[in-house]
Amino acid sequence: MEQTSSSQNKAKILEYRHISSATGDIVKYIRDRKYKKTKSLATRWKKFNNIAMGGVEPNCIYTIAGISGSGKSSFVNTLETDLIDLNSDEEIVVLSFSFEMLSSRQIGRKLSYKMRKTTSELYSASDKGFMSEQELEVVQREADKIKRYPIYYVDTPGNVQEISETIKFFQSVIAKDKWLVVILDHTLLIKGSSNSESERSIIVELEKVLISAKKVGRTSILQISQMNRNIESPERLNNPSLHYPQRSDLSSSDAVFQASDYVIIIHRPEILGLLTYGYNNLPTKDMIYLHFAKNRDGESKILKFINDLKHNNLIEPEEVAENSAQQKIELEN
Repeated sequence: MEQTSSSQNKAKILEYRHISSATGDIVKYIRDRKYKKTKSLATRWKKFNNIAMGGVEPNCIYTIAGISGSGKSSFVNTLETDLIDLNSDEEIVVLSFSFEMLSSRQIGRKLSYKMRKTTSELYSASDKGFMSEQELEVVQREADKIKRYPIYYVDTPGNVQEISETIKFFQSVIAKDKWLVVILDHTLLIKGSSNSESERSIIVELEKVLISAKKVGRTSILQISQMNRNIESPERLNNPSLHYPQRSDLSSSDAVFQASDYVIIIHRPEILGLLTYGYNNLPTKDMIYLHFAKNRDGESKILKFINDLKHNNLIEPEEVAENSAQQKIELEN
């Protein structure tokens, strides 16, 4: 039986396939997952992996959203190198459209985490004084390691067509036969093809491009999106039942939400002056919450993290408990 169309009839008929072909694909995928021939890219966060089918999946779009200062860029910056470090059995290439921040500053954040120094300390801009010569040597050693990563940055904002062509080039040339992770920071900084093009129409076209791109080979897409100011309104702040982010809080929410396989909203209620969060009175001091507002193959969940953004990191609470227990054992011994 013919599985796909043998001819597209000069582009008048879209490509089609019989259900038996699609069925064979999903059975193969299930079998390959069972025998670990196919897997997701693991992250450092166990609970994230458990909710998101093992980590970052191929052929999926992840939207990471949040208000300014919530930590969304740090979260994705962490994934850039983690996905490579924690999945050494996979050949991975990262294409990062770093429109909001210079790529050199992205490297600064990685050094901040690796050296357990704030970027202010790293840049000799804190009251602790200038870095020592020994510390500079450590910076150089860590930088020599970082520069070997297969990560490529695009600093200059482009329009949707330019982004599309760049992704296609990487899929067919730089990352051919490899796992391509595309990072876009962020959606509101994309240029229009003309001065009259609206922000909404730009994002709608972008999401169409990303949906097509994710279906090619093994491509995972992480896009950062901004939230609007609704969550900061007095009505929301004064009503615990309205504290949690909602779908309508996303900028151009319909297009982004529909295109995404996962919508993850990072929220720091502490920066809004909230002492407790939501109707469950969750703690806010030094806490960050990840709301899985959309999970195409699973449940919506809220994950709790401890804020370590000064070192460009999020810490799972269990890590703190484990470290404390280990320190206690060391002291007793």
